[in-house]
Amino acid sequence: MEAGAALSLQSCSWIGYEKAGRKSGGFLLFSRGCGEEKRFQTLGLRDSRSRVALVRSRHLESKVSCSHKKAGASSAESQSFNVAADEALILKRKAEDITSSLNGHCIYLVGMMGSGKTTVGKILSEVLGYSFIDSDKLVEQAVGVPSVAQIFKEYSEAFFRDNESKVLRDLSTMHRLVVATGGGAVIRPVNWKYMKQGMTVWLDVPLEALARRIAAVGTASRPLLHQEPGDPYTKAFVRLSTLSEKRGKAYANADARVCLQTIAEKQGHDDVSSLTPTAIAIEALLKIESFLTEKASIGRSPYLQG
Repeated sequence: MEAGAALSLQSCSWIGYEKAGRKSGGFLLFSRGCGEEKRFQTLGLRDSRSRVALVRSRHLESKVSCSHKKAGASSAESQSFNVAADEALILKRKAEDITSSLNGHCIYLVGMMGSGKTTVGKILSEVLGYSFIDSDKLVEQAVGVPSVAQIFKEYSEAFFRDNESKVLRDLSTMHRLVVATGGGAVIRPVNWKYMKQGMTVWLDVPLEALARRIAAVGTASRPLLHQEPGDPYTKAFVRLSTLSEKRGKAYANADARVCLQTIAEKQGHDDVSSLTPTAIAIEALLKIESFLTEKASIGRSPYLQG
């Protein structure tokens, strides 16, 4: 078994995490909300991959088909349905194009808080037949504390970062995962060592859009923002600006950059909030494909270990 890890891979999307015990030194991933639970060794996933991919593919096609059957829809609604159907098909086909080139390696999404890593990550995992992981959730479960904000309060940011690095280290031994990382995961060089075992993708969102998103849901769950003075938008924007200056160069280490402003301009939108998560996921797959193609063209595998 690879690094003592075991993976339960079913059609469920929720993945849990727990320490496996001293002898194994690893951790267990498992899904909940399903009837029967089966565990597979990391190296033995091939038998279940086709079944998972088939279920998810049919689910995606079903959603596309249903979008065409809406009766009595207005012109605007019909256009929205058509756009959603087109995007879903493009996403599915692009995923099929790059699956073999990815060769089962993990995808790590990096970016500022509120950049949509979880939303986009779940879409990518579904269409690729991967499992989705939120690294912050794994840290919470490993520590036994229900939120990152509480970990910061009861322990410290350094304590959280130490456990975050341990989680990324463990995940680096695994395959066929889409991992949404915490906004600050990029600040430690050792974390890049772990994430570079797979493919890293930066979701680059304008600060104004990030501040609006965070202000809309509140800052209570954002430990680096909650103590700032001022109204939600202002304190979010000011703090995000500071964090961006510190982390900008680190994010640029990613193998691929998905710039939402560029996508919006291509689609004729003035605001990135007009973009659908599916459109962002499509751009992520295009950027991943470009990276893999570039590496292949110079005769060098992106996953060679040096």
